[in-house]
Amino acid sequence: MAKEKSIYVCTHCGQESVKWQGKCPACGEWNTFVEQVIRKEVPTTKAAATLANVGLERGKTHPVTLNEIEAGDESRMDMHDAELNRVLGGGLVPGSLVLIGGEPGIGKSTLVLQTVLRMPGRRILYVSGEESVRQLKLRADRLSHTSSDCLIVCETSLEQILIHIKNTRPELVIIDSIQTIYTEMAESSPGSITQVRECSAAILRFAKESHTPVILIGHINKEGSIAGPKVLEHIVDTVLQFEGDQHYMYRILRSIKNRFGSTAELGIYEMRQDGLRQVSNPSELLLNQDHEGMSGVAIASAIEGIRPFLIEVQALVSSAVYGNPQRSATGFDIRRMNMLLAVLEKRVGFKLAQKDVFLNIAGGLRVNDPAIDLAVISAILSSNMDAAIEPQVCMAGEIGLSGEIRPVNRIEQRITEAEKLGFKQFILPRHNMQGLSIKKPGIELVPVKKVEEAFRILFG
Repeated sequence: MAKEKSIYVCTHCGQESVKWQGKCPACGEWNTFVEQVIRKEVPTTKAAATLANVGLERGKTHPVTLNEIEAGDESRMDMHDAELNRVLGGGLVPGSLVLIGGEPGIGKSTLVLQTVLRMPGRRILYVSGEESVRQLKLRADRLSHTSSDCLIVCETSLEQILIHIKNTRPELVIIDSIQTIYTEMAESSPGSITQVRECSAAILRFAKESHTPVILIGHINKEGSIAGPKVLEHIVDTVLQFEGDQHYMYRILRSIKNRFGSTAELGIYEMRQDGLRQVSNPSELLLNQDHEGMSGVAIASAIEGIRPFLIEVQALVSSAVYGNPQRSATGFDIRRMNMLLAVLEKRVGFKLAQKDVFLNIAGGLRVNDPAIDLAVISAILSSNMDAAIEPQVCMAGEIGLSGEIRPVNRIEQRITEAEKLGFKQFILPRHNMQGLSIKKPGIELVPVKKVEEAFRILFG
């Protein structure tokens, strides 16, 4: 019998150590090292033979020069989902390994299952390690979609999964979830770092050698302490994060890593009884049309990836009850909000040091576009003065530390989106008026240079 050996592995990044450490030297996280028992022995004959039979043995490639490689346009696989195609960069690339991560119960399995059921004519193998065949049938009936080309198998052994793949020759493989899969080449339990790493490496070799795309589903919690997706981020080609609150109906699919497309894209879905519905126009979804006469509300034009949409910025300013005023922001960087409050106090003269300030981006979005700075300070000032902003006014502009309104990119798309939704006035930086390609806009453009000018237009 082989001698057992223990190592310590970081559950956050997968760093290995021969002894326990309080702080991981790779990622800097504290108390993340756990003990793993390993055996220094060669892989079992059965496991090695199975991997060799499906063509995953090593040593079959040889070095070539760049001139010898024939490169052409990769024909992407259409997922029949406009939101998913956009986040992937135009479709699924053959031979790619995609990880869809998210909290348990957020809707990852529902998204993938309804997507593959909408792809008739494609031979798809859906491997489920969490649900039985009857449970998947009930879920598919609830989604009201059927596809006779989708093959379902409930299996957790990697060697058996590879045998099923060899027998069925699918065009797409779905594994739900990677934490439930184990291989006989590792001695640890399913879901551990060793199992996740070995299984994902074998699946990656299969995807690259057979040019078959594989979609992995992985679970994480709010703290990100489960090791699976964190270790997988270094192996897979694309990482998609499925975000949202279980108590709200909206879900956001965000690209965290993408070797074949942009990482700034996002897709928006609405959770319904019959599955997830694509939200093609998020501006109408994120805007509340009943805010007329309400203070602390401003409409901003934001850009995520190549997609412009309008968002509603809500602010509440009240007198501090306790000694220290509170600062809270949901969907916006609180450090940037504190900087904007300092600009308001230093450059404009509004005293907010003894007041509580709460900021919220409606719809559950998290926006990093600096062009919404003007809407943020306008909403804060509107709540502080208890004066409502006209509901037909939209704005975009970045605020500098000296109180100037700096220009933003892609202003034409922002103006067009506001005009399409019926807004009458658009406040923009004065510098953006130079070289504006829109000759006769159907919306009034109001250029401003300083914060004081914008406030004078909004509040008189």
